[in-house]
Amino acid sequence: MTTGKQIFSTLADGKLTVEVAEAPVAEPTGNQVLVRMEAAPINPSDLAILTGPADLANAEYSAGKFVADMPEPFYSGQKARHGIRLPVGNEGAGEVVAAGDSEYAQSLVGQRVACVPGTAYSEYCIADAGLCLPLGDISAEAGASAFVNPMTALGFVETAKAEGQSAIIHTAAASNLGQMLVKICQQDDIALVNIVRKQEHVEMLKGLGATHIVNTSDDDFFAQLCAAIDETGAYFGFDPIGGGQMTDTCFKAMEQVASRKMTEFSRYGSDQAKKMFIYGRLDLGPTILTPAYGFGWTLSGWLLTPFLQHAGMETVIRMRQRVLEGLTSTFASSYKANVTLEEMLTKEAVLDYSVMRTGEKYLVTP
Repeated sequence: MTTGKQIFSTLADGKLTVEVAEAPVAEPTGNQVLVRMEAAPINPSDLAILTGPADLANAEYSAGKFVADMPEPFYSGQKARHGIRLPVGNEGAGEVVAAGDSEYAQSLVGQRVACVPGTAYSEYCIADAGLCLPLGDISAEAGASAFVNPMTALGFVETAKAEGQSAIIHTAAASNLGQMLVKICQQDDIALVNIVRKQEHVEMLKGLGATHIVNTSDDDFFAQLCAAIDETGAYFGFDPIGGGQMTDTCFKAMEQVASRKMTEFSRYGSDQAKKMFIYGRLDLGPTILTPAYGFGWTLSGWLLTPFLQHAGMETVIRMRQRVLEGLTSTFASSYKANVTLEEMLTKEAVLDYSVMRTGEKYLVTP
């Protein structure tokens, strides 16, 4: 049986323990493949298990390990995982070194693939061959982020099209995913309103060809947002921030634009359908809503896995092919730093990547 180093996260007795440990890796069976991992990104979605809201600044750090207090109510709120040693790492890329007995799995042996094992922060992992993306001559670093961000950005556009929308609002839009969305919307003729918080983010998105960019730091931010919604007809949006009032602000701007177009007064506000999806938790605080946006608004959650399950195999295959064709262009990712498994758990690295700053993604190289 193959063994290798792997990162595990355990929540117990009010503390979060994250460590590198040797672990056995089962032999692949059926349509499984064994991948020797070469690169895996640290995405915001990975941090839920990896760090969460633990007190990282005051944690105890040692070689290949840290132990941090998990404050309430977050500790009790994760009761289902208490005492369970969880692997970490949604996606990555590496070489297939062994396979189960299915014909397709066997055909991948010796190839570099992007995969979504859920155990990507490891030297070896088991992955479903059906979810692997053969990379050909594309490097592991270029292919490591081939799933979560590209498929999510494409999923937003697919969701908008399915609901008859021709425009999208996206908050925290200067992210790696946001940059991909700018390019996809240009290709698919979808109007995109990008909400950012710094002038440097405005300039970056302008450089990608974005036309509707509003900056929350500007004094006239809300007026800018209303103007962009009015011009694009964007009453449909996606928010990775989660906490705070950004979604609330988008609803208010949508309603203000819609109410200006009303020909008759209604005490209930406009009947313009307005919809926002929360797909992340960059802000762990409460989502604050102050409903004054008419009676036609909907707030929902959006996650990639449920979307793919409902989209159908034909749509998923088409999306995956588009990602592969654009891995070095539309769906290219950049990284601030490369770290080994041990370096990933140093205080300096943990405090840096856990902040989730725009354009400062880490790449783990097991």
